[in-house]
Amino acid sequence: MKKILFAIGAFLFFLQITGCSKKIDEAYLSPNTYTKVAPHELLPQIISAMAANYAGHGPLNDMRYVGAYIRNFAFYNPGSIFDAMGYNLGAGDVAQSTWRMHYYDIGQNNQRMMEWAAEEEKWEYVGVGKAIEAWSWMVLTDYYGQAIVTPAFNTDQLVFPYDTEETAYNKIKQTAFEALENLNKVSSPDANFATADEFFYKGNIEHWKKFANGVLARYYNHFSNKASYKPDSAIYYADRAMSTVDEIASVKFAATNVSATNNFWGPFRNNFTGTSTSSPTAIRQNAYIANILNGTNSEFLGVEDPRAWYMLRGNSNGTIVGVESSLGQGVIPAADRPETFFGVSQNPSASNTAPTNDNNCRFLFKNNSPMPILTPTEMKFIKAEAAFRKGDRATALQAYIEGINAHFDMLTTVYNQSIPEGKEITSANKAAYLANPLIVPASGAGLTLSKIMMQKYIAMFGFGILETWLDMRRYHYTDLDPQTGKQVYADFAVESLPDYNNGEFIYRYYPRYNSEYVWNLQSLRDIGATENNYHTRKLWIVEP
Repeated sequence: MKKILFAIGAFLFFLQITGCSKKIDEAYLSPNTYTKVAPHELLPQIISAMAANYAGHGPLNDMRYVGAYIRNFAFYNPGSIFDAMGYNLGAGDVAQSTWRMHYYDIGQNNQRMMEWAAEEEKWEYVGVGKAIEAWSWMVLTDYYGQAIVTPAFNTDQLVFPYDTEETAYNKIKQTAFEALENLNKVSSPDANFATADEFFYKGNIEHWKKFANGVLARYYNHFSNKASYKPDSAIYYADRAMSTVDEIASVKFAATNVSATNNFWGPFRNNFTGTSTSSPTAIRQNAYIANILNGTNSEFLGVEDPRAWYMLRGNSNGTIVGVESSLGQGVIPAADRPETFFGVSQNPSASNTAPTNDNNCRFLFKNNSPMPILTPTEMKFIKAEAAFRKGDRATALQAYIEGINAHFDMLTTVYNQSIPEGKEITSANKAAYLANPLIVPASGAGLTLSKIMMQKYIAMFGFGILETWLDMRRYHYTDLDPQTGKQVYADFAVESLPDYNNGEFIYRYYPRYNSEYVWNLQSLRDIGATENNYHTRKLWIVEP
């Protein structure tokens, strides 16, 4: 009887403990256990991370720095290490948001969204997730070079070895094809899909297919220095990518009183002001882009571009002038100093204060300005370059003209706000610009790589900074156009380089300090990323 009573008591105690444990587990979920949510609840944040998240991390953060490398931007004060193609490696993780975007902000959120969507056969979320992942892999690899690919999202690992850049590029291609495969399965999208996709493509599956094709067009275009380069493939996917204004792939913003709903570059979030030489603040338009548009660059000498006043800022003299890298604004006569990107005058004294509203802001610098990710104009210039390299000059010239037209269309349709009176793009000044033989040659025989790449440079200003950086590295910044014997990027020069560059241009950025140097140091040593000139090693993709 004692044994029976003991057994009953033990069983009742076990039930009590088990029930208690169950209640505790329900009340205090392990932070290491995924909380399953509907795919449509994850997608908005993933899309937001393609530009900049609520905390300011994302490609837009890094573009403020890289914009100085390619001479879109210059710093207000002299001495910026970014104006000089240097780098900032430290615990502050300056210019390191691209790493965080890929592995953290998009990262596991996107992996879980695709996993849970596949379980419910919601292929639209899988397809979109794959398209974003392929795009993100390419942005990451072109920014850092070697990266963590195979074990990237394995939560059982503590140490993560780096893969080759070629492995990453194989991943890009595979993932983009998987995106198209899944998007092609969609017959009737989930009822919540359009709302989840409200700030990108509003649930348009066909547009997402064009986005995936655009990623593949970029992919094939990047191989231009390789023996395996396939210009026909670049052309094929560029033709199947976005082609009209309504198909532009862009992150959009509600611009409410909540900071995170505003464009990271608008005055509400105030990320373009200040006085520091090493921080991302106090940014002005660079003299290089200004000179291309005002007609003083040698490639388009004497041609004033009607697009200038849509993209850049004027000064008290009513002209377009930029700040020379490493010299700062102080050397420019007061009346010639360009306004800030927020439209604040710099005459007679410099102001780095953001305005209280965006009424005088334009282009990418309004609080609700859409931020393009892939555009029709980029696709046309990819096609133009590929056809030119292939030797098909007629196709190259046609795509080149279409690329310029597509950029005009984007500016006049999406960014036709706060343009100074008398500076608007009209059918007349647009036609005159395209009729100028310095811009559009009479035949394909007069087309050059310089014209293609510099018109693409114009058309990517401000939003395509990371892609332009890869373009310039493909041409090693100062490569010569074999047709003319002049630099492909006419007049591009670097006044001085940091001592630790050993006379070399920058080609990659160091992996993120706050994860890799703190937790994954041996893997960095294995690839040489602890060496002081690692950032000058040329990327695999830009080498033969």
